[in-house]
Amino acid sequence: MTSDRAYWLAWSTLTGIGPILLQRLQRHFGTLAAAWDAPAAALGEVDGFGRQTCDSILRERSQLDPAELLATHSDHNPNFWTPADPDYPRLLLEIPDPPPVLYYRGQVNPQENQGILPAIALVGTRSPSDYGRRWTQRLTQALTESGWTIISGLADGIDTLAHKTCLEAGGRTVAVVGTGVDIVYPSSNRALAQRILEQGLILSEYPAGTKPDRAHFPRRNRMIAGLSRATLVLEAPSRSGALITARLANDCGRDVYALPGSLDNERSLGCLELLNQGAQVVLGEADLLERLGSLPSFLPAPVEQLSLLPPPSLTPDLATILNAMSLEAIALDGIVQTTGLATGLVLGSLTQLEMMGLVTQLPGSRYQRC
Repeated sequence: MTSDRAYWLAWSTLTGIGPILLQRLQRHFGTLAAAWDAPAAALGEVDGFGRQTCDSILRERSQLDPAELLATHSDHNPNFWTPADPDYPRLLLEIPDPPPVLYYRGQVNPQENQGILPAIALVGTRSPSDYGRRWTQRLTQALTESGWTIISGLADGIDTLAHKTCLEAGGRTVAVVGTGVDIVYPSSNRALAQRILEQGLILSEYPAGTKPDRAHFPRRNRMIAGLSRATLVLEAPSRSGALITARLANDCGRDVYALPGSLDNERSLGCLELLNQGAQVVLGEADLLERLGSLPSFLPAPVEQLSLLPPPSLTPDLATILNAMSLEAIALDGIVQTTGLATGLVLGSLTQLEMMGLVTQLPGSRYQRC
């Protein structure tokens, strides 16, 4: 049987099929495997799939075997996750357009992927002032010593300072890049990238060998924001990629912090704009740590606590399906196998449970008890 991850990979290679359309496919058909075999008429029922898109899909799909594609792709890209994989970063699944394929190199930390270990994004200008450099180092040092994973984009300036300071403090850092994970850009950060591989992780939605492209970097910013519980902008002019990251973080419901600066410093104007729009002001290391400490914990509640909750009034089938689930995500196939119920019945029941607020659907045909 072809794995779900093979279909995530296969769909992602088709022309015009991006993360958002993949989410719609998955929701409409229940699984991407079912969508793969769907005729043009059924595909056309999905929002965003016009006649031209459907014709292109049928033409390209006929020339692909998902299982074979997975095998050949893995030869050049041995390390990657799809939303069907349990190690796919939990926080990234919460954004509207999680990458269908996420490549990685370095040291994987399962607790980090589950969102248990706190992570924060530090972003800013490629040409910081002495003030911006000083406060980037001070805040990164404090966050690292408090157990936070530092996430940034391996660019010149603030990104580089954040990664380096974290590593020097013995912490863990994650670099999200706009190239393949095997290519370092800028090349001046090759030594830094090697240190990150030994002490952290490099992530990308682009396969090995992908060269730098201007269009890639704004898109990788959504991943930086999505992987982090909060985003901190250290210093940024009015037109800066860091502001894109801050906006995306805000769209995801994540906290945004900004370091205040002088009106006379063009590199601080973006931060001042963020503060004017409601971002939280950073007034020092202790202040930032105190504010971050008030964020809701992502530690999963013990499964035993579920039995303490009064069970809702459910039909036998709904109760059977709910009892087969826990706070850990489980694939649709796993629920079907555990309950022994028909796939169609399970899908319909899961929809009812989701509407009742008892179940959450995740990408990759996975479900989680609330």
